[in-house]
Amino acid sequence: MGRIIAIANQKGGVGKTTTSINLSACLAEKGKKVLAIDLDPQGNMTSGLGVDKNEVENTVYELMLDEDMSINEAAIDTVVDKVKLVASNVDLAAAEIELIGRNDKEYILQKKVDYIKDDYDFIIIDCPPSLNMLTVNAMTTADSILVPIQCEYYALEGLSQLMHTINLVQERLNSRLQMEGVVFTMYDVRTNLSNQVVETVKENLDTKIYETMIPRNIRLAEAPSYGIPINMYDSKSAGAESYRKLAQEIINRKGV
Repeated sequence: MGRIIAIANQKGGVGKTTTSINLSACLAEKGKKVLAIDLDPQGNMTSGLGVDKNEVENTVYELMLDEDMSINEAAIDTVVDKVKLVASNVDLAAAEIELIGRNDKEYILQKKVDYIKDDYDFIIIDCPPSLNMLTVNAMTTADSILVPIQCEYYALEGLSQLMHTINLVQERLNSRLQMEGVVFTMYDVRTNLSNQVVETVKENLDTKIYETMIPRNIRLAEAPSYGIPINMYDSKSAGAESYRKLAQEIINRKGV
């Protein structure tokens, strides 16, 4: 049965989408079959996997509003072998309003994913940078939440709110939801600040922290503009090696 991991942090600019794209690609590189679901109306995960978000016929928006549409109808090929994608674009921003009044609105995605979760080794969901109904849908669908935290001064800002939301979802909507853990992004080994942030998070968070830290890396920043993940853009870069290590840690964690 596939593991469903939602990558979430309501703070923007923390490397969430970068992690979603490159973790998906590196899991696939290790032979895993991956479904990537872009739940962010910005559609950056979609673009980063080589798909023109404005040319996609069936996106997450259509999937969530059309009760008869299956994930298989919406899943499309990407530039990465073994990675399928349910794409997103700006249309998704309207979904929250259009779902008002639906009784099961917290479980729409979960019901769709249930039918196909055995077809994949991993399902990676890129959440929007907010705690809205789309993020709640990701959390009711997921087995676990992976939280990217940037090594910057305000790293812990908003984190308690995210943890509170995760706890509420566990209590009321999805009792099997777990914290996959925290991954540090934008790590700069040369600065005291990066090391201080790591220590502060370790002291304040009672959760797993992945050994792999994603460095500040210009190649990682460049790759999305070419519509390919880092392991295809610059396979030998520090960013590519880091995401390979993270993928292996995640595989090892549950022996998938």
